[in-house]
Amino acid sequence: MVTTLLIDGMRSVHCARAVFTSLTQVPGIDGADVVMGRATLTHDAPLDDAALRHAVQTVGYEVRTITTDRRILPLHLGPDAEGGGSA
Repeated sequence: MVTTLLIDGMRSVHCARAVFTSLTQVPGIDGADVVMGRATLTHDAPLDDAALRHAVQTVGYEVRTITTDRRILPLHLGPDAEGGGSA
């Protein structure tokens, strides 16, 4: 699963680093990518929205929205992906 947080108040790389460090303490997160204004989290089980909001608020920012895509489809580019293939 992939969860995206839109976060208000982040203005620098330091902000992103603080949010990343705080979110990594939330149980269940397998990976996190944090840039100014957004955090993208990968996980297998549902995450606790309250715990995510708390982790972000602890370092001084506010979560505007949380959205979760419950399935990840792998992208496989084979020979047919570019119109190739056998005749």
